[in-house]
Amino acid sequence: MYILLPMDSSDVQEASLTKVLDAKIWAQVLIEEGEVVEIIHNENFDGFEVWSEAVVVVDDHESVMQFIEMSMMVLVAHTQRSVDDIVEAYLFRELHDLAY
Repeated sequence: MYILLPMDSSDVQEASLTKVLDAKIWAQVLIEEGEVVEIIHNENFDGFEVWSEAVVVVDDHESVMQFIEMSMMVLVAHTQRSVDDIVEAYLFRELHDLAY
């Protein structure tokens, strides 16, 4: 599964999840069989070769209509900010659905 993350840096170790409108770079994380296979970066959320199946945002008040229109699942990471924490929360189903 491909998950899209708005990040404040392309440095995987230092980057943190940020608001969609504040994203400096987008990370697309490929997760297969419970493990991260690869992380790809792009300046634009729609600049990846493969469409993401989900996008993770920091709160319920994000501007996400563009992702919904692209049939992406919108997940909310209320406390997780690093890539590792977000992947772990995804695997353990700790990310929340968007509250309308």
